[in-house]
Amino acid sequence: TADDSAPTPPEEGPYDIDEVGEEAATASRLDLGSVLLPIPPGGQIQVEMAPNGAPQNVHLVTQHGRITVSAYAAPKSPGQWREVAGELAESLRNDKATVSIEEGPWGRELHGKTANADLRFIGVDGYRWMLRCVVAAPSGNADAGSELVAVARSVVAQTVVRRGSDPHPVRTPLPVVLPAVLAQQLAAAQQQQLAARQQA
Repeated sequence: TADDSAPTPPEEGPYDIDEVGEEAATASRLDLGSVLLPIPPGGQIQVEMAPNGAPQNVHLVTQHGRITVSAYAAPKSPGQWREVAGELAESLRNDKATVSIEEGPWGRELHGKTANADLRFIGVDGYRWMLRCVVAAPSGNADAGSELVAVARSVVAQTVVRRGSDPHPVRTPLPVVLPAVLAQQLAAAQQQQLAARQQA
């Protein structure tokens, strides 16, 4: 039998780091501080920086479109995703998108269609955190049965959230911390861009 002291992971995540343990969580995932992401086969990492130079979002770019998973501080009681989904739907409609609310593996998913792109938002309420996954794709590629959405759902199912004990106001994004290797690559790329600009 398995070691009784080890927590048995639920069948499907997203998981809390306390359920999985540091070692298991970091073994096969990209550690971004507040979220530990599995990288789908062929997936590329793209880092979006905030104006202050801190990493803001990490996107998984696949051949079908882009998947962005972020964790937010939340109250202990679930229900934050329902509120956020309602606000997202309203803001998408204000941007002239067609919005439908669909049932996904974790409950409601938002599907927004704009003139030139499709978006799908998947949200999951955890213990004091909420996970949000944004799927961005060319038109027609974010339907429930699409390959991109299947990949996004499998990423969400394997994601681990490390909420930490720091107090964060509800709804604020939990900090993204780049692994040293990625941070070095990014710094090198920025240096190259700078050098190229100076030459130009």
